[in-house]
Amino acid sequence: MVIMSIVKINVLTVPAEQREVLEKRFASRAHAVENSDGFEWFELLRPVEGTDNYLVYTRWRDEESFQAWMEGPMKAAHQGGNDRPKPAASGSTVWTFDVVQQAKPKTA
Repeated sequence: MVIMSIVKINVLTVPAEQREVLEKRFASRAHAVENSDGFEWFELLRPVEGTDNYLVYTRWRDEESFQAWMEGPMKAAHQGGNDRPKPAASGSTVWTFDVVQQAKPKTA
């Protein structure tokens, strides 16, 4: 089996009163990941019904690229002093998937 990429989905539990805060924080650093080596895709998915979980979807060339981002730019973005605002999410879980099949629209 050929692994094409890996997907990391960060499942964030976000109380209703913190949704706007979370979305604004992501918007303020929207381009923080785009220049990372091995980065392929990002999406922030807002729940529509039945859950308080946002999904942060990122796709990477390989696990090493993701780990390099986590230990570099991501770690730096989440460090701060006592003036750092409290997290908008009340919980977080990371799911990892291998991309083994994919499709895209055919061009005319």
